Amino acid sequence: MKIGVVGLPNVGKSSLFNAITEAGAESANYPFCTIEPNIGIVDVPDSRLDVLGKMYNTQKITPASIEFVDIAGLVAGASHGEGLGNKFLSHIREVDAIVHVVRCFENEKIIHVNGSIDPKRDIEVIEMELALADLEQVSKILEKNSKLVKTTGDKSLIVSVNMLSRIKEALEVGKQARTLQFNEEEQKLLKNFSLLTAKPVIYVANIGENEITEPDSKYVEEVKKIAEQEHSKVVVLCAKIEEEIVALEKEERELFKQELGIKESGLEKLVVASYDLLGLQSFLTAGEKEVRAWTITKGTKAPQAAGKIHTDFEKGFIKAEVVSYQDLVEAGSFIKAKEKGKVRIEGKDYVFQDGDVVIFRFNN
Repeated sequence: MKIGVVGLPNVGKSSLFNAITEAGAESANYPFCTIEPNIGIVDVPDSRLDVLGKMYNTQKITPASIEFVDIAGLVAGASHGEGLGNKFLSHIREVDAIVHVVRCFENEKIIHVNGSIDPKRDIEVIEMELALADLEQVSKILEKNSKLVKTTGDKSLIVSVNMLSRIKEALEVGKQARTLQFNEEEQKLLKNFSLLTAKPVIYVANIGENEITEPDSKYVEEVKKIAEQEHSKVVVLCAKIEEEIVALEKEERELFKQELGIKESGLEKLVVASYDLLGLQSFLTAGEKEVRAWTITKGTKAPQAAGKIHTDFEKGFIKAEVVSYQDLVEAGSFIKAKEKGKVRIEGKDYVFQDGDVVIFRFNN
């Protein structure tokens, strides 16, 4: 799963990306210092893995992960090519969700591309550019499909035309496609178009270093209000401090967080929120060789979950021996959990739950 990190230039986007991935993406006080997208794989925090690692005395722990893509700062006119906009927009089309970084801090030393701090205006600039790019694409597809409907009468094309007409009307009045309701058939069709405004969004309200203890400024409240209206998520953090935290050794990080009075870093919140936003969850496998979290979408059935480990597991699926993480920990071992009747034998119709610990049985 890919998540694109977007925002205007100089909002702290590359600093945030540096902190997320420790990749050292270039961060400078001038627009367009990031042209090619930087990519980083980020572990999803999961304390269950450490517990199972000790239980099994495992050699290796492998957490679930999400891919973050740092996309260069957009500006007004990006949909018409301003600031290399068309190239940047094409990168956004490839992601599954968007993290939109919004500047919520005052700092005279860091230039704002629009001259002042105004989260509402900044969000509208980005959303307008995404909407204009989508409007151009939707109009072309709609024109083509409308002609095809007349000549073929294809039912799926009729559904597509009706859906695209609704999206076009919304985009023309400044609404994002994600604010509309779609039925199951429309949702499947929608995925084929890679619309920028249909992607789910997390807003990151990037605050100043002096606001960590009191993060709810008027700027943050503006971002929260916008997110609430479109049913999006908000994570409040200071990208500069997050960058400082990841530069420390693991033990020092905890001490630094304690000094700042924060239990969970903003990055941890962001990664977990991103995982949740995409409707993802983890099932677990555990043994002496490896304890691992496997990413699946909510609602995944047993054979498809097995296929995440290996395609042969899905093809030859027989059954799954499943125990909940909590039951396993309380029992102390898989064998003891079995003795207590906590291990279940599940078939092809079983829908996996978050934290299921599993052994798959399959034909070679």
